[in-house]
Amino acid sequence: MMRQYELVERVRAYDPEVDEDRLNRAYVFTVQMHGAQKRASGDPYFSHPVEVAGLMTDLKMDQDTIITALLHDTVEDTLTTIEDVESKFGREVARLVDGVTKLSKIEAQTEDERAAENLRKFLLAISDDIRVLLVKLADRLHNMRTLHFIKSPEKRRRIAKETMDIYAPLAERIGMYEYMREMQLLAFQQLEPEAYETITGRLKQIREKADVEIDQINQTIAWEMEQAGLKIKISGREKHPYSIWKKMQERHVAFEQLTDINAFRVITENEDDCYRALGVLHRRWQMVPGRFKDFISTPKRNGYKSIHTTIMFAKNMRVEVQIRSKEMHRASEYGFAAHWAYKQADKPDGQAGWLRDLIEILETSQDAEDILENTRMAMYQDRIFAFTPKGALHQLPKGSTVVDFAYAVHTDLGDKTVGAKVNGRHVPLRTQLNNGDMVEILKSKAQEPQPTWLNFVTTGKARAAIRRHVRHRERDELVAIGRKLYDEIVQRLPAKVGKKALTAAVDRLKLENEEELMHRIGAGKINDRALLEALVPGFDAGDVSGDFPNQDRAISIRGLTPGVGYHLGDCCHPIPGDRIVGLRLPGQPVEVHTIECDRLASGVDADWVDLSWGQGSDGASARLRVVIHNRPGTLGEIAGIFGYHKANIINLRMTARDLEFHTFEVDLEVHDLPHLMRIISALRASEAVATADRVYD
Repeated sequence: MMRQYELVERVRAYDPEVDEDRLNRAYVFTVQMHGAQKRASGDPYFSHPVEVAGLMTDLKMDQDTIITALLHDTVEDTLTTIEDVESKFGREVARLVDGVTKLSKIEAQTEDERAAENLRKFLLAISDDIRVLLVKLADRLHNMRTLHFIKSPEKRRRIAKETMDIYAPLAERIGMYEYMREMQLLAFQQLEPEAYETITGRLKQIREKADVEIDQINQTIAWEMEQAGLKIKISGREKHPYSIWKKMQERHVAFEQLTDINAFRVITENEDDCYRALGVLHRRWQMVPGRFKDFISTPKRNGYKSIHTTIMFAKNMRVEVQIRSKEMHRASEYGFAAHWAYKQADKPDGQAGWLRDLIEILETSQDAEDILENTRMAMYQDRIFAFTPKGALHQLPKGSTVVDFAYAVHTDLGDKTVGAKVNGRHVPLRTQLNNGDMVEILKSKAQEPQPTWLNFVTTGKARAAIRRHVRHRERDELVAIGRKLYDEIVQRLPAKVGKKALTAAVDRLKLENEEELMHRIGAGKINDRALLEALVPGFDAGDVSGDFPNQDRAISIRGLTPGVGYHLGDCCHPIPGDRIVGLRLPGQPVEVHTIECDRLASGVDADWVDLSWGQGSDGASARLRVVIHNRPGTLGEIAGIFGYHKANIINLRMTARDLEFHTFEVDLEVHDLPHLMRIISALRASEAVATADRVYD
């Protein structure tokens, strides 16, 4: 564990103006607050924040960040409050410690159903100041280094999976590749222990045989660079087990089939020398087509710069080489932390571009699955580069379409997209983009996002915007249906209902406004009886006159013993005109079912009673399953059919939804079977309806 004076010396080495007294006080404070607390390893607990602070000094972070690292667990695990931190170390440190503490609380909630909301809170928390994320990443890295001390295998796997899913991608997205690689390696060891042991064993065997070969490649490349007058440093490195395992999974190949286990890194003095070094390699050795990437002219979104190429060395050996300058190398290891993080943290435009995208997704997503899918997608995917006609560069995930590009430029442009030109040629909206494409988006003010776009867009930003619009459009349809149903229902009242009564009904039902009431009526969440009671408290809905059937007033059944009660089956919803059978169970009313009902075939232990409808029987409920086309106005059309045929909607609920069709189950009050069949015929004749059938179960 790092001692107090060692920490101060490490900070003073890159920050001679450091307030040593303040740093010493923070060190002593964390030791005192954590006191006798122990880690799973048996070490004093305060050794953990001290190690995290040490990791921050490796990144040459500012004094406030170092103190935050020392104090990051005090509010969570001791009696210390944020107010205590502010009074002793200032408002800035208190704000940072509070941010890290909130992340820890989010992390502690591991129930699956909370995962999306936790991710939302996590990303919103780090959006305020990237230093919060840097401390949290260092905290997680040190915890991963000591993970093997935790006895519970389930807990180790949970922490490892969380690290692999969230923390390693976040480290990669801010360019902290050293953190990313170590986190992935330690998590891989827990999640795939057999694969880890196998690959590390094979790498050890290769290492013992290949040392001479690697030295030869190093010396040969170094000699060629020297002859060209270039001052460089070269090193050979072995790819780590997780990246090898990932390639094996993606390519469906065995370990022996991989040809790029080792890679070489050439570090030059400046950017110009990077291209000169590339020329030396390509003149001396044949390059492998398709394996060249220039991340200097088009950097990755996290700022990563380097040239990647693969050459054919002796004996047809493929050798991967990365070329970068000293400055690029430093940035590639520690990303934003090396040259950007704390210096830019308090500027309004200081957020990384990918983080801004994630925040926009979170602000527009409502569905939990959307949040998880879209944010993880934004963190993981490889990128391509495409340009606007004016030369503005936009980075997108591989597989992105022109619609994704439009949303990347601006949400309003995406919403209004009607067509596109790629490299001057008209293309379909589902066209996937390639590196270097020039994309011109054609728009129309009359256009709206289409649900079918969800079949091919890939970015979280595009999917969130399209889904938000679709939800709003569906809501508008349900509100319109609700208004139609409302007008039909209030016509059954003996007197006209005014605005005052409607406002009072909204209050009685504890809704926000009139639109919310209409939405609930249209969605079948408020039936006519509940609405009438809210409009006219104490009014007996059973006394309403009108043409709508009422199942309580006019049903008689032949075949029952006088005085014996009956109950119409909720499973099959028999109506006058159906062939019916009664089931007599001891001590219960006779159950009345249609002859087609599955309950009759289920072997229930009951006596069957032959029944028929009495003369003049009128009014009962039936259930329909209606599949409608997913386009504006279709729900309104079927509501109009029910109204035209004087069928009262008791309940309406959506049971399935996809991009093309919506499925509803509708409970209707109808007069009799012929009345129901006329309604079904009208539904089937409508262009809005795909199928309409009666439900017996």
